[in-house]
Amino acid sequence: MQRIINQVQPGLEPIEPQFNPIVLRLIDCSLPLLLRLRLFPWLPSGINQIDVINGETLAKAFHQFQSGKIRLILAFRHVEVDDPLCGLYLLSRSLPKVAKNAQIPLKNPLHVHFLYDRGMPLWGGSALGWILSRLGGISLRRGKQPDWQSLRKARSLLVNGQFPFAVAPEGGTNGHSELIGSLESGVAQLGFWTVEALKKAKRPDTVLIIPVGIQYFYQNAPWHRLAKLMSELEVMIGLPVVEMPRGSYEELTTQFYQRLLSIGEALLDKFEQFYQKCYPTSEIASDACLEPEDRGKPELGQRIECLVDRALVVAESYFGIKPKGTPEERCRRIEEMAWTRIYRSDLEPRSSLCALERGLADWMAQEASLRMVNMRLAESFVAVRGDYVAKKMSFERFAETTLLIFDALARLRGDKLPHRPRLGWRQARLTINQPILINSYWESYQVDRQGAKRAIAHVTRDIRKALEGSLI
Repeated sequence: MQRIINQVQPGLEPIEPQFNPIVLRLIDCSLPLLLRLRLFPWLPSGINQIDVINGETLAKAFHQFQSGKIRLILAFRHVEVDDPLCGLYLLSRSLPKVAKNAQIPLKNPLHVHFLYDRGMPLWGGSALGWILSRLGGISLRRGKQPDWQSLRKARSLLVNGQFPFAVAPEGGTNGHSELIGSLESGVAQLGFWTVEALKKAKRPDTVLIIPVGIQYFYQNAPWHRLAKLMSELEVMIGLPVVEMPRGSYEELTTQFYQRLLSIGEALLDKFEQFYQKCYPTSEIASDACLEPEDRGKPELGQRIECLVDRALVVAESYFGIKPKGTPEERCRRIEEMAWTRIYRSDLEPRSSLCALERGLADWMAQEASLRMVNMRLAESFVAVRGDYVAKKMSFERFAETTLLIFDALARLRGDKLPHRPRLGWRQARLTINQPILINSYWESYQVDRQGAKRAIAHVTRDIRKALEGSLI
């Protein structure tokens, strides 16, 4: 089972951004190793090639930013934890080359401020928080609606910061290169807040958002390594191990798909049985999940949605949260409620508490941590789509889905950081899309509240359209 926190912890204070050019330089120098080797347990790595499409568009935007003509926001795709390293490579390696070839003058360092989840140092270690803050990052509690303390810092940097600003509109990783997750409206809102602040200051700067797509590809499609990983999963689930498929490419992919389907169905069977025994339907708020004998045999995608809903409702019922919004939004609310019971800024230091107060606080933290496991399980499966592989049986889609299943099982096994196996060398493809001029939506935004909502929705749709258009 995922590691349970047994003692109440000190409150989660924001991590102050303290940009340090020396730290940035050291990270930039280490990029070739960081991209290829797993120097940190939370990095899958194994990337030996990064291609940049339309890099000149970004170089021109950086030049305009450095000339004081624009404020710039980069809306990055967030596929997995390798994305920030690819972004750093883009800024430190690719962008200078593009600018030099196009004779676009740029000043060093080429860098960005950015938002990151306050929970990252909890699973990645305090050193990760230290590095992110020295790179100019702002910690954000995603479940805290809204986290005004962090947002005020972000708004200040958006208007007056030394660098452009980078945000992931998906909010978190989804593990799928070819599937865009639901986009949060925060990126568009940040853009309009920046326009508003500039107009109040009577500054002529315009505000641009540039969507940046990221897609990963495996080189040489190492099917034998994928087969080995599937064998490990079969052992963990209690299935007989299947031999490496043989035959034509069509026969190979068909056999791999059937194998993946068997793993998925067996895994869901066990989770459904677990929730049926431990959390009967009558004891939870949602009736979306009927027991297998009551619903026949629905498609895998429906069963995954059902499992996600049931796991979230179990946690929500404990914390007294109504099940509303997308699964991602529900996960963030549960996480925030758990954090308020585990990381207690309202308590005196542990040494100052009497034995009874410590015991009760620890009990509350343990209960919250245990219930949050249900959310983590749901989080592992939110990105899994039953038809993702069926629609396109590429090695990348097989690998991504299998690795998501590996993550879920590793977390339940108790791994704090799932040590993902490397299936082979990968290449990353970063696509710089055309800028979105936020000022062109300003008139609609400032009319009234409904106009603002429409303008934010329009910009969010434009970002999504650009990111989807960068997929190949």
